Amino acid sequence: MDDLDRAIVDHLQTGFPVCERPFLEAARALGTTEDDLIARIDRLLRAGTLTRFGPLFQVERMGGAFTLAAMSVPVAEFEYTAAAVNALPEVAHNYAREHALNMWFVLATESAEATADAIDRIETRTGLPVLTFPKEREFFVGLDLKSIAPADGEKRPAEAAPVAG
Repeated sequence: MDDLDRAIVDHLQTGFPVCERPFLEAARALGTTEDDLIARIDRLLRAGTLTRFGPLFQVERMGGAFTLAAMSVPVAEFEYTAAAVNALPEVAHNYAREHALNMWFVLATESAEATADAIDRIETRTGLPVLTFPKEREFFVGLDLKSIAPADGEKRPAEAAPVAG
């Protein structure tokens, strides 16, 4: 990441313009062009530096359902299971964890019934049980991480390993 990439990450994680040409407006604020901004975001996504770029919705306010789910996946079956889970459009993101429940993912669906259906499909495809942890209470934690250039030769460990999907 160069200085402009870091500025893009820092600037866009706390807001994105809502207007006819949001990338143009954001690019102007960052001192670059619309095409350059779009190309850089695409490159950061393809490189895995960014895992997603898009809005966060309160799905329950739109009548949908949102739940955290976990599975205990044998190491030898992890790749296959990750692919099966990630194939569902209802899966928002999926992370590997060093724990007995080593695969955690979020399901965002149109209804509680659709959540149950997605879980049934995952269990059928993988042969493994899915545990769900529906939200009981909502908290808002603002998190604005500033990107910094690593010191020469320094590597930063990942806090959680995202599962490709």
